[in-house]
Amino acid sequence: MDFELLHRLTTAFGPSGYEAAVRELIRKEVAPLVDEVEVTPLGTLIAHKKGSGPRLLLAAHMDEIGVIVSYVEDKGFLRFAPLGGIFPLYAIAQRVRFANGVEGVVAVERRKDESKPPALSEMYIDIGAPSREASPIRVGEPAVFVGETVRVGERIIGKTMDDRIGCYLLIDFLRRLRTSRFDLYVAFTSQEETTLSGARTAAFGIEPDMAVAVDVTLTGDTPKALPMAVELGKGPAIKVKDRGMVAHPRVRDAMVEAAEREGLPYQMEILTFGTTDAAAMQLARAGVPSGCLSIPCRHVHSPGEMVDVNDVERAVALLLALVA
Repeated sequence: MDFELLHRLTTAFGPSGYEAAVRELIRKEVAPLVDEVEVTPLGTLIAHKKGSGPRLLLAAHMDEIGVIVSYVEDKGFLRFAPLGGIFPLYAIAQRVRFANGVEGVVAVERRKDESKPPALSEMYIDIGAPSREASPIRVGEPAVFVGETVRVGERIIGKTMDDRIGCYLLIDFLRRLRTSRFDLYVAFTSQEETTLSGARTAAFGIEPDMAVAVDVTLTGDTPKALPMAVELGKGPAIKVKDRGMVAHPRVRDAMVEAAEREGLPYQMEILTFGTTDAAAMQLARAGVPSGCLSIPCRHVHSPGEMVDVNDVERAVALLLALVA
């Protein structure tokens, strides 16, 4: 694994709707590997590897969860709204960073009933500003959570495995690609965490014959986890369904057959909440047969998401087998 590249991807600033820094990083990596690169009006980066076969669209989203300032109080404290799915318990006492480098900490106001978990509306960001006038941050400015990316044995922990690990996977896929039976489009999409609009509009423009999202999924291997037949280190997960879509049988079975042909371990995924870019891509124009290849990930939407290196390597191998 190219950990240096993954580290740059996971630490780049890129909350939903503000993916420019991540996009430029990815552009430099993929431009030498493909025939064409373009950016859609909504900020999705599309890399095109020309071929004579059917059009296949692979997609991973660039954006990460974050917060956006909704109000600056007289004493300089910042109220905020979520950009994506923020779990209040994960946010307490976490540091956040704005695009201009200003950092702050998420704190909880004193409440009458402290026996219940606080809501985001009961939290604020303290950047140390003495007043509203002295604050270097204004309403409408986004921030992301702060966290280092580290490797611990075969596991990697970082704040944006969702879905910079998918972006890394597709870059590595393009680096290793030698032959493809498809006219291949690889999209690094915007705004998945909020609207899925980056993938939806990209698929509309490309008109693929088949689409596969590459994203993370939950696991059922932690103490008292919701029962789920996905574990770290047991191989990538091939999605059957989630809350937003049912994977097209042809796409799902093609990935299963590719894994079995190459002797790659895999898991079947049913996710009871959440969805991916596949849910948007399948609705483009008259409909696109779509599926999802998932990287098992613990502690999703926290500053400490965890994946297994072997699952990533096997997912790359599975995609190469799928297109060969």
